Amino acid sequence: MAVIKTIDLVGVSSESWRDAAQQALSEAAKTIRGIDSMDILGTSAVVRDGSITEYHTQVRISFRIER
Repeated sequence: MAVIKTIDLVGVSSESWRDAAQQALSEAAKTIRGIDSMDILGTSAVVRDGSITEYHTQVRISFRIER
């Protein structure tokens, strides 16, 4: 029997929402083993002077608990 844990993160990028999601995954992978999946929960952006300056992607990362 497996137990799966989830964590929610927000990735930030100056390039795109996709890159922001990758940033969140890359950072999580530095300390978490066995990442199985990632769901995109939402996106948002910071706007200054009529232009997007930061892309934010909220993700939920799932991984198996090791025993």
